[in-house]
Amino acid sequence: MTDLFNTFLFEPLYNALIFLVDVMPGGSVGFSVIALTLLVKLLLFPLSHKSVRTQAKMRTLDADIKRIKKEHGNDKQEEAKKIMELYQAHGVNPFSGCFLLIIQLPIIVALYWVFLKGIDIKPELIYSFIPTPEQVSTMFLGFIDMHGKSIILAFLAGATQFFQMRLSLPPMPTGSTDGGARSFKDELVKSMGIQMRYIMPVIVAVISYTISAAVALYWTTSNLWSIGHELVVRQKAQKILAHNTEKESHSV
Repeated sequence: MTDLFNTFLFEPLYNALIFLVDVMPGGSVGFSVIALTLLVKLLLFPLSHKSVRTQAKMRTLDADIKRIKKEHGNDKQEEAKKIMELYQAHGVNPFSGCFLLIIQLPIIVALYWVFLKGIDIKPELIYSFIPTPEQVSTMFLGFIDMHGKSIILAFLAGATQFFQMRLSLPPMPTGSTDGGARSFKDELVKSMGIQMRYIMPVIVAVISYTISAAVALYWTTSNLWSIGHELVVRQKAQKILAHNTEKESHSV
């Protein structure tokens, strides 16, 4: 399994980083990290875009889902059936996000390992057709060493992770799903939401500072891409929802 990971994921991404360092003015490792992160994001765009669109569509159905839960709160089987019928009517697959994440995860992990271990030039890993960079600069913006630790980049990694999670996660429930007293399920959902929103960004910031500035820069770049992507898709989804609502009001 390790050999397959190295051969098909780690080594290709490592060589891509080396190539970018070679062609980047001044052999900047920092800008090469940004470029490689964006290239991988572009390659994964069809998958991630589908996942983000699905999440955006599901948010537009929140009002209908709340109505179904209120009407069928005492019959969980009927509630689940009605919600699935709602998803099918709007062409939404609630499980597609998990499937797409599973596909993307090995690539994301490999990219992380490249930035964790791939800053140094390792001739034994470089493909024969990839030139070895004559100049390598690990200084980013003149004051951040990609080999070392950066509290600035670590803070940016944590902050962008917070905003990315805030955009992508559904709002936390403020009351019970069926209008009654808060249940254990409601409390669990709220607890998990708090952990994802507030604890995860702190973990990202700590890991980014502990490991290296290169990993922090990767995380920051990746989060900024995801934030921009989420905002664009959400804006389009809101326009579609407003258009559909307007059509329904005219048809009544």
